[in-house]
Amino acid sequence: QVQLVESGGGLVQPGGSLTLSCTASGNIFRINTMSWYRQAPGKQRELVAALTSGGTADYADSVKGRFTISRDNAKNTVYLRMNSLKLEDTAVYYCNADILIVSDYAERSFWGQGTQVTVSS
Repeated sequence: QVQLVESGGGLVQPGGSLTLSCTASGNIFRINTMSWYRQAPGKQRELVAALTSGGTADYADSVKGRFTISRDNAKNTVYLRMNSLKLEDTAVYYCNADILIVSDYAERSFWGQGTQVTVSS
């Protein structure tokens, strides 16, 4: 009923930049928080950045000052601008959104399929 699709991942050199996009579609009534997580091989998934519908943003300490989360509510899209990329930023990045579905009573959490970001020289 709802799908989140990420795009924008790829290979980049240390110090480079990438912008990830995630668009939600389907039987959506309202989207509250949209966020980005990442997971490296053998590691736990971790929160990277989150942005409420009201514009409140939170970042992991490891990316603060380098990454910027933003959203276009008219397009149901959230972005993650990643600057000054480091080797340790290599991971699969997942989009997450808290969404109220049409005709439902409570928000549900949805995940995208993930997009690979590889930082390597």
